[in-house]
Amino acid sequence: MSYATTPRETESVPGLRPITRAEERKVVFASSLGTVFEWYDFYIFATLAPFFAGLFFPKGNDTAALLSAFATYAVGFMVRPFGALVFGRIGDLVGRKYTFLVTILVMGLATFGTGLMPTFAAVGWASPILLVALRLLQGLALGGEYGGAATYVAEHARPNARGYTTSWIQITASFGLLLSLVIIYLCRENFSSADFTAWGWRIPFLVSLILLVISLYIRLKLNESPVFLRIKEEGRRSHAPLTESFFHYPNNKYVFLALFGVCSGEGVIWYTGQFYALFFLIITLHLDYKLTYLMISIQLILGMPTLVFFGWLSDRIGRLKLMIAACVLSALTLIPLFHALSSAVNPDLVAFQAATPITVAADDCNFHVFVGPWSQFTACDKVKDLLTKSGLSFKSVPAEPSKDVVTTIGTTAIEGADIAKISATLAAAGYKPNADPAKINWPLALLWLWIMFAYVGMVYGPIAAYLVELFPAKIRYTSMSLPYHIGNGWFGGILPLLATAMVAWSGDIYYGLWFPIIVAAANAVIAALFLHETKGVDIQA
Repeated sequence: MSYATTPRETESVPGLRPITRAEERKVVFASSLGTVFEWYDFYIFATLAPFFAGLFFPKGNDTAALLSAFATYAVGFMVRPFGALVFGRIGDLVGRKYTFLVTILVMGLATFGTGLMPTFAAVGWASPILLVALRLLQGLALGGEYGGAATYVAEHARPNARGYTTSWIQITASFGLLLSLVIIYLCRENFSSADFTAWGWRIPFLVSLILLVISLYIRLKLNESPVFLRIKEEGRRSHAPLTESFFHYPNNKYVFLALFGVCSGEGVIWYTGQFYALFFLIITLHLDYKLTYLMISIQLILGMPTLVFFGWLSDRIGRLKLMIAACVLSALTLIPLFHALSSAVNPDLVAFQAATPITVAADDCNFHVFVGPWSQFTACDKVKDLLTKSGLSFKSVPAEPSKDVVTTIGTTAIEGADIAKISATLAAAGYKPNADPAKINWPLALLWLWIMFAYVGMVYGPIAAYLVELFPAKIRYTSMSLPYHIGNGWFGGILPLLATAMVAWSGDIYYGLWFPIIVAAANAVIAALFLHETKGVDIQA
């Protein structure tokens, strides 16, 4: 891979159509708007994942059903790298514009189809199977979308403002999440609980058809990337982008380093600061969903400017040092931040846990991640299910002789999976099932959430420009898409599922945070040792 020492303005390249500032803004707006709709489509499922647990999966174990919903949610992320391979290759062979026209069409139709899904009560196990199939289509489409949008915008941007310009693409993920929260909130607010459960949940998915039409109309009016047109006219397109990206040195080295040096760290920081925080508020801290949506919406509104700020800053001081700093700060402070968030949102729960130690004595407890008809739940699993969904930490200890499970709450011991007795004992000890809105410290809660988002801005704001600059134009779409979607899909996307399973298994409501902490720390080390700064390189090459 070669880099030019002097960046060149797109306008100055002989033989290329001049790109005006007005057209650059149009490209950013059109690409960002379409990508917002794609993220909206992808995240309405994630936002409703806890709700879907009771619709598309069998009842009987709430934590197991929740894990099943998270597993289905994660499937869309797991398949994203395959979408990156398929659409990345097409984008490097055919062009950027037409490839992400196809991705948005697939995403929109899959999301609309989800709104027509039958529930488990209606068709049994065919329901989650159909849901997984549609989620797979969503993941494939998103796998091709991001790389195309980021590449397309970067190849229109001025060289000295590439971080700032591409940061507007980075906002789309958070704005798509905000849009999904607003629309779901409006539906839940305007429908009764029974109506929302029966049919109202379908509305956010069916609305995607309108968004699809708007997105297709906007993108059809865009021109092809000038950089792609240039390499096409000069006969420099790759005829085997997959081979050149992943089997030719040094491109394959940079794919590997991009994954383990920036993308996986960015993935876990993003999904911890936004999605895991959302689920933590609802599931663990038992904050009312309306207040949760409001709190996360405010976090998103206050936090999104950090994406643009750090994108802008990366044009001046470099991209890599900002991303390393985000990984280091996250590794050092995520656990204290979530402890502080708990104290600000549900101080009664924190006080109860401090005053009432809980132990579970058993030896036949299982670690459930992918739950299905094959799963067997022991008495220990049932007790841990109750405690986990109650947002309570507990300590696992060896089983007592001749007893399958003994739960000790304070000084009271309960033998067997007597859920009613355990619940009554918790209530008698002072446990309150829901966060008290009157006791929420809103300024502190929003401060801790904003800090989490600032880490997201620090790593996510510059990453599109960094990845575009890391790879040559002829294989850029393919090369940057794969590490990005493995990092976000496999590391970030699996985070809510894996972290929830880790919490249920360990008995510590903060234990799931060790996954993003370890990944972020590893990224910081690898990036500092093996990656280099890319600010100012020539992306025409």
